[in-house]
Parts: sequence; structure tokens; C-alpha cells
Amino acid sequence: MHKVVLFNPRSANAKHRIPNTILQVGASIYGQFEFVIVDGNKEVDPWQKINAYFATGEYAFWGCTVMPGPQLQQAIPFTKQIKTLYPNVVTVWGGYFASNQFRVVMESNCVDFIVDGPGDKAFPALLDALIHKKPYEFIQNLIWKTEEGVIIKNTKEALLDQDALPVLPYHFLDQFYPLEGYLPRTYLGKRTLAYHSSMGCPFKCSFCAVVPIYEARWRGKSAESIFRDVMFVKEHWQADAVEFHDNNFFVSEKRVRTFSELMLGQGMQWWGEARIDTMDSFSDETLTLMRDSGCKMIFFGAETGNDEILKQMDKGGKQTGKQILSFAARMHKFSIIPEYSFVLGMPADSPEQVWRQIEADISFIKAVKEVNPDTEIIIYIYSPVPTEGSDLYQRIQEAGFKFPETLEDWLLPQWEKFDLRRNPLTPWLTAAMVDRIRQFETVLNAYYPTTSDIKLSNFQRKTIRTLSAWRYKSGIYKFPYELKIMQKFWLRYRQPEWEGA
Repeated sequence: MHKVVLFNPRSANAKHRIPNTILQVGASIYGQFEFVIVDGNKEVDPWQKINAYFATGEYAFWGCTVMPGPQLQQAIPFTKQIKTLYPNVVTVWGGYFASNQFRVVMESNCVDFIVDGPGDKAFPALLDALIHKKPYEFIQNLIWKTEEGVIIKNTKEALLDQDALPVLPYHFLDQFYPLEGYLPRTYLGKRTLAYHSSMGCPFKCSFCAVVPIYEARWRGKSAESIFRDVMFVKEHWQADAVEFHDNNFFVSEKRVRTFSELMLGQGMQWWGEARIDTMDSFSDETLTLMRDSGCKMIFFGAETGNDEILKQMDKGGKQTGKQILSFAARMHKFSIIPEYSFVLGMPADSPEQVWRQIEADISFIKAVKEVNPDTEIIIYIYSPVPTEGSDLYQRIQEAGFKFPETLEDWLLPQWEKFDLRRNPLTPWLTAAMVDRIRQFETVLNAYYPTTSDIKLSNFQRKTIRTLSAWRYKSGIYKFPYELKIMQKFWLRYRQPEWEGA
């Protein structure tokens, strides 16, 4: 038999979202190949279920989506066990860890193929080729290794017409795990749907992990198709909110405008990710329509208030520190909360310059809060995921940073936390610098508790704001133990930068 096991490794401890990557791969083979879905987020012991499937002898293929960080803790050992116990099973990885770290993955000898980018055509074509002994050497979006050990990257395919792709088989997933369990209560609503409406991004930021995969390409579903899918889940499972997990949902103002018109009166709140310079070009009429249709919050990569560092990041477009401030003020008029992320700790020519950059961004973040106190601030410490060939890539190599050289090394605790941007492992950042960033973050989050934490009462918010006021206003952030204790044990404060909404 030639059945397929599709696996979504564990990525979070709670509020599990629909495993859209696995579901989309499932849609590509639905009705053509028999397959099952195993979600590591939902299983107490996923290996027991996986092993039971392969022990039947009916399953010949293992498909696994892999993001760096927590997902590697299941993806690596499970794939190795499959290769040991069931050597004839063909193992296929997808996801941006597999694409960006393809040499380490392929040299591990436990992964046979990598789908490098969207697998809507590549995955079913690979299955068909292997089952019917056809050549696979020219299947686009595929990485493989010859018998001599040479790693081959096939050509990339053009991004497909997203409206022409099969609809996601929500009812099929529901047979394995009730779909209601994938619609958590969030700041947006009681049952929040996670949805992908597009592939890629038309920009080439040098710190972004998806740039090598999509190469500044973007293609999205039509507003009508998005609305159809959202309404389907609303009708069948009573979803009342939507998170758009696109790399850049707001590329096209026309598409956003049409979608907003369709969502009017539906009683659903929604959220997505955008660029400041792109959205600042949207008309007031479109922003008003978005708000009226239920757009409650938008995530923006502000990154830094330093124009020189923005150039170093190769953000493309026209984003500047001045624009970041003015746009935060503009969003306040429309009652849409801007969620700004900042990346502190970029490489520089000297430790003194790194310090100056950190202090400048701390001051800039406080300036953002001055012009729009409702702005949500998310702080990351820079973790290298730069595009090969970029100036930033060259700088981190010269500074001595290196990724692990074996797949097993990615299982070490420090690398599990690496992609959460909590442990940068960068040689130019000292412990004192990291402490300064984290201590400021603690004080900032106390003085401005995140609005997306639905568990915090008004009394709790006022109390911790009052206690942190002297630190925030004086700039004395060192050793904020009283705030940490309150956040951990009394408020049980969420970290939206890695826990989601």
C-alpha cells in the first residue's frame, strides 16, 4: 500500500491553531492518495500513533512540516526513528526550516526529500513518481540527493493561482481532531480561525526567513475566495474571528477593500500582518472600511527607528523612523490597534555602537507610546536568519556567528529557544546588553499591559501600571524583580511575541 502519514510537530502548549500547512498539503492529495493526519499539538504520545500506522505496513510515505524551534523536538527524533524501524518509508520534509537549512537536513540521511516552498504540485507529483517509478529529477520545488551524495536543488515553480487550488478539507481534519478544538478564545473572539490567504511577500528583507523561499514573489487568493472559506468555518463551527497568518496580508489595497466590504455586518473581528509603508499609502476611506468590517489589530514589522539600520535590513519600500511614528498616530484616528515589533541587538562595528543602537531604540519605542499609547509593542532580540549574499549575512559571518552543523545539534536547548528570539546566541551581544533589553521589556509591559491578554482585570492593569510608573519614567529598568514576580504569579502575564493572541 502507498498511504501517507502527514505530521504536524508540536509547536505550542495551548491555543492550538488549525495546522494549515499540513491541511494544504492534504488538500493537494485529497482524493488521489490515502492519508492520515497526526497533530503533535493534540496527541499526548504522538509517536505511539505514528508507529501504529507504520506498523501496519500500509504506509509508505512520511510528510512532515518543520519550523525551527519547538517543532524540531518531535520532527527530528520521529523522522530518525522511522528511518531506523521502517527504512523503506520515504521521508519528506517541508517548511522553512527544511528549506533554509537544507544541507544539514539532507546530510542527516534521515530525510529523503525536501519540498522547497509550496507543495501543492510538488508533493503529489513526487508521490506519483515514486509509486510508478517515474523520474522525479525535474519536479520543481524539490531538493534531493543523488546516490553519490550530491545535493540537488530543482528549479522553483511560479507561484500558483491561489483561487485554482483545492479547498482545504476541513471536514477531513475534523475526523481526526474536532475542529472546534482549533478555534481558541483570543483577544479577537471566542472562536478564532487561523487562515492563510496568500503565499510569499514582494519584499526581500535581509533578516526574513521566507525570502530565500519566495524570492520577493507574492500571490494571494481573491477576496471572494477568502470570504467563502471564512464563512464556511463560521457556518459549520461558529468561528467569530479570523487571524490571517500570511507573511503580508495587505499587499493589495483593492483586495483588502473588497474583503472588508464583504465582511461588513458579519460580526467577525479580524487581524493580519502588514508593512507600515504599504498601509500608510491606503486611503482613509479604506482604513475606515477595514475598521467597520471588524479589523481590530494589525501586526507591523517596525523593526527600528534608526534609518541606517532599516537600510541595513534591506526592508525595501520607503519605511523610515519618522513614518513609523506618524503612522502610529494615524492609526489611532481609526481605532485600529497597531502592533509594532522591534528587533534590538543588530550587529555593529563595535560594542559601543551596539549599545547606542539599543538605547536609541528604547527611546524610540517610548516615543511611539507617546504618540499612540494603544500601540502594542513586541520586542525581539535579533536572531540571524538573513538571506545568503546580503550585506547582513556577510556581517554576521564576520562576527563569528554560525548555525549548527548537524541536525542533532538543533535539538540542544539553546537552539530550541533560538527561533523564539529569546536566546540569540550572537557573539556581538553581551549578557549585559540582553539584560538591558529584557529589563526594559519587563518595565514596558508592566506600564503598558498588553490589551490582547483577555485574562487581566482592570484592577490588575492599574495596579501594575502604578507600581512600574517610576521605573518607566525615570529610565531605571535594572533588576525589576517586583514586576517579574507580579507578572508571573499574580497576573500570569502572556508574552504575545511568542504565545500569540
